[in-house]
Amino acid sequence: MPDTENGLARAEVQRQASILKTGALQAAIFNSANFSSIATDTKGVIQIFNVGAERMLGYASADVVNKITPADISDPLEMVSRARELSAELSTPITPGFEALVFKASRGIEDIYELSYIRKDGSRFPAVVSVTALRDAEDLLIGYLLIGTDNSARKQVEAEQKKLDQRLRDQQFYTRSLIESNVDALMTTDPSGILSDVNKQTEALTGCTRDELIGAPFKNYFTDPGRAAAAIKLVLNKNKVTNYELTARARDGKETVVSFNATTFYDRDRTLQGVFAAARDVTERKFLDQALQETNLELESAKFAAEQANLAKSDFLSSMSHELRSPLNAILGFAQLVESGAPKPTPSQKASIDQILQAGWYLLELINEILDLALIESGKLSLSQEAMSLAEVLADCEAMIEPQAHGGHIHLQFPAFDGPFFVKADRTRVKQVFINLLSNAIKYNRVGGGVEVSCREVGTRTRISFRDTGTGLTPEKLAQLFQPFNRLGQEGSAAEGTGIGLVVSKRLVELMGGEIGAQSTVGVGSVFWVELNTTAAPGLAACIQAPEPTASEPAPDGLPIRMVLCVEDNPANLMLVEQLIARRPDLRLLSARDGQRGVEIARSALPDVILMDINLPGVNGIQALKLLAREPATAGIPVIALSANAMPRDIEKGLEVGFFHYLTKPIKVDEFMAAIDAALQRHTATADATSGLAPRGT
Repeated sequence: MPDTENGLARAEVQRQASILKTGALQAAIFNSANFSSIATDTKGVIQIFNVGAERMLGYASADVVNKITPADISDPLEMVSRARELSAELSTPITPGFEALVFKASRGIEDIYELSYIRKDGSRFPAVVSVTALRDAEDLLIGYLLIGTDNSARKQVEAEQKKLDQRLRDQQFYTRSLIESNVDALMTTDPSGILSDVNKQTEALTGCTRDELIGAPFKNYFTDPGRAAAAIKLVLNKNKVTNYELTARARDGKETVVSFNATTFYDRDRTLQGVFAAARDVTERKFLDQALQETNLELESAKFAAEQANLAKSDFLSSMSHELRSPLNAILGFAQLVESGAPKPTPSQKASIDQILQAGWYLLELINEILDLALIESGKLSLSQEAMSLAEVLADCEAMIEPQAHGGHIHLQFPAFDGPFFVKADRTRVKQVFINLLSNAIKYNRVGGGVEVSCREVGTRTRISFRDTGTGLTPEKLAQLFQPFNRLGQEGSAAEGTGIGLVVSKRLVELMGGEIGAQSTVGVGSVFWVELNTTAAPGLAACIQAPEPTASEPAPDGLPIRMVLCVEDNPANLMLVEQLIARRPDLRLLSARDGQRGVEIARSALPDVILMDINLPGVNGIQALKLLAREPATAGIPVIALSANAMPRDIEKGLEVGFFHYLTKPIKVDEFMAAIDAALQRHTATADATSGLAPRGT
C-alpha cells in the first residue's frame, strides 16, 4: 500500500509540473511582444488578443475580444483575392471573410499565408500568418489560433533590393546609352594603353569596327604614336588631361585633329582600371561654338525686340481699353439705373432701355474684339468652358441681330429646337462668334435676301451653319478667309468692318476644341459653319434671385450705418456710384476727386470700405493703396479697385498689390453690390478680431 501511494504521489507531482510548464509556455506565448497571437471561437469572434497583437495592431484587448473577427482587421481586397484563389485550388466556393482565413486549417491542412493587417489608426503592414485549428480532448473544433509576425522588414529589404537591382540595370543602360549617344569618340584603355571599349563615334573616327579596336593599342590610330602613348602615361601620372591635341588617322587615310580629354577610372575598391578618354573634332567644335554664339545673339536680339513690341502693344491696348470703357461705363451704368429705378419704366421705356443696354454691351464686345486678338496671340486668353444650351444662345443672338437684319430688309430663319442642344464651350465667346458670323451674313447679303441658321449633329460634335444669299466668294477669296485685316475687296463698300472678326472667331473656336469653315458659290451665297463638342446637359443648381433695389430710405432701427469712400475723378462715374449707394439705407457715401484727397479723407473718416479708381490725377490708385497700407488706422480697410483697366494683367497686378477686389467698368450692379457686402463682412471680422471680440452675428 505504501508503494502504491508513493507511485500516485510521484505521478501527481509530474502532472502538476507538466501543467505548470504548459502554463508557463502558454503565458510566455501570450505575453510575447514579438508576434501576435489571436485566438477565436468557431465563428471567428476573437477570444484572446495577446500583447504582441496589441503592439502590432494598436488595439487594446478589450477593444476586440468578443467584438470583431480577424477579418475585420485584414485587407478586404486581399481576402477577396484569397477566397478566389482557394476556391480555384480546392474546387469549392469559399466566401471572402473569416472563412477564407481559416478554411484550410478547419480541414486539418497546414496553412501559412501573407496578408495585410490594418492597424487601429488605419495604417497597414504586411504580416505572415500561421493558422491552426483548436480542438478539445474529444477532437471537436473549438476555435482557431492565428499567429502573425510583422513582415515589414523583409518586405522593405526585398523592395530595397529590387530597387537596387533596377537602379543598377538602369545605370548600366544609362551609361551605355550615354556613351553611344555622345558626339565625341569615347574609349577606355587598360593601364598599359590597350583599348578595352569604344563607342560608335570611335568606329567612325578610325574606320574600324568595335571588335577590331578592342584589344588593340590606343597609339596605333594616331599619326604620332609616341605622342599618343605619352598622353596615356600623362593621364596615369596626373589622373587627368585636358585639351591634349592629337591627330587621328582612319583606315582610309583620313586625318582628323582632335582635342583629347581623359581621366583615370577605378572600381569600387579604388583599384585602378585604366583610362577613360574622349576625342572631339576641334574643327567641328569651333564651328558649333561660333554658330551657337551667333544663334544666341540672334535669339537675344529677337527676344528683346519681341518683348519691346509686346510691351508697347499691351500698353497701347490697355490705354485704348480704358479710354473706350470710361464713356461706356456712364452709358451702361445710367441705363441700368433707369431700368431698375423707382418708379418702374413704362413698357415702351423698358423696351428702349433694353435696346440701349443690348447695344451697349454689344459695343463693349466689339471693343474687346481687338483686345481678344492680342490676348489670343499672346496665349493669355482664358476660357470658361461648360455645358451651354445652343437653343438659348441662338435665341439671344436672334434678338440682338434682328434690328440689323430689319434695317437691311434681311429675312432671318432660326431653327426650331426640340431640345436645348448642349455643347461644351464658353458661352460668351460662342455668342461672340455667332454674332460676328450673323453680322457678316447680313452686311454682305443682297437687299431682301435671307440668312438661315441650322444645327445638326456630326459625330461627337454639333455643327451650326449660317447660310446667306449674298454674292458669294470666288475660290481665290475663299482661300484668303481668316486672315487678319483682309476684307476680301470690301474696303470700299458701305459695310463696316475691321477685317479681324473672322480671325478672332477662328482662334476662339479652335481654343474651345472646335472647328470653323466655309463654302461659297459665286452668285448663290456662302455657308459659314462652326463645329463644337457635344456634351450632356448640366446638373441643376440652386439659384437665388437678388431682390430688386429700392430707393434710399432711413436705416431701420438698430441697423448700423456703414461709410463708403469713393475716390473717382470722372463725374459721371461718381454720380453712378452715388445713385447706387443711395439705394442702400445702411450705407453713406464720401467722395474724393484725386488720390491724395482720398487718402486724407480715409485717415480722418476711417470708412468701412473704399472704392478706388486706378487712373487718378496726381497720386494714382495703386500709390494711394500703398499709402493707406502703411498706416495702422487705415491698413485694415478693404479697398475695391474700380477701373476701366480691364486687361488680365491689370487685374492680376491689382490683386497682387493688395486690392480686396477688382471691378472693371462698365459696372454690373449685382457684382458691384456683392463686392461691397463682402468687403463690409471682411472689415467687420477684422475689427472684431482686433478688438478681441467674437465676430458679430454669432
